[in-house]
Amino acid sequence: MPAAFPHIDPARLPGMIDPARTALVVVDVQVDFAAPEGLLGRLGVDLSAAHEAIDRCERLVAAARRAGATVALMRVVTRPETDSRALKTLMARRGQPGGEAICRAEGGGADYYRIFPEPGDIEVQKLLYDSFHGTDFDARLRARDIDTLVVCGLSTDCCVDQTARAAFHRDYDVFLVSDACAAYEPGLHESALNALEKNCALLTTTDAVEAAWHHGGNAAARVAALSLPAGE
Repeated sequence: MPAAFPHIDPARLPGMIDPARTALVVVDVQVDFAAPEGLLGRLGVDLSAAHEAIDRCERLVAAARRAGATVALMRVVTRPETDSRALKTLMARRGQPGGEAICRAEGGGADYYRIFPEPGDIEVQKLLYDSFHGTDFDARLRARDIDTLVVCGLSTDCCVDQTARAAFHRDYDVFLVSDACAAYEPGLHESALNALEKNCALLTTTDAVEAAWHHGGNAAARVAALSLPAGE
């Protein structure tokens, strides 16, 4: 994706996203939001942009694991008894009663899609958009001395946006990977990037993060090698 908005100079990035203090936050890459058989797919929503973003999310996850950065996977998991009153009211007033029924715990809609947790990852289940609200995400990040988040996933204008803003409000340094997130309607992705870049996040790209973590991973490997006893 062309850098339509200011992006951080890739040469400066390695010093800003040290894998030891950084988490890659993958937001809502789930069946209902991205799979052809999920709710949006069944409704005929164009998922092509989402799939392109997930391709890059997969690259970022692989790069984070190689470099030793924490991988944090966010999921919306809903049940009728935990649905937000405000969301139900909003949907009803829009003439869309029942529109809140997405990513149900039963039926597979809340399941991970293409990107799955591994030991050592952080997993967060949330009821709405913000990955911090009503969860222990902040405490789990601080327990690992993480102060920097690299955010990607779905959708740019909703859960990615609100997670990035919430992170900034909690004093995290926030980087948004502009080509590894997506929205479902024309213009929403770009407008969300514009607002986030102006207010609370630095924009970067998948290529730049991969390169930065390749640099950081190589440095970590050299330090580890120097610490090994002779002959190992």
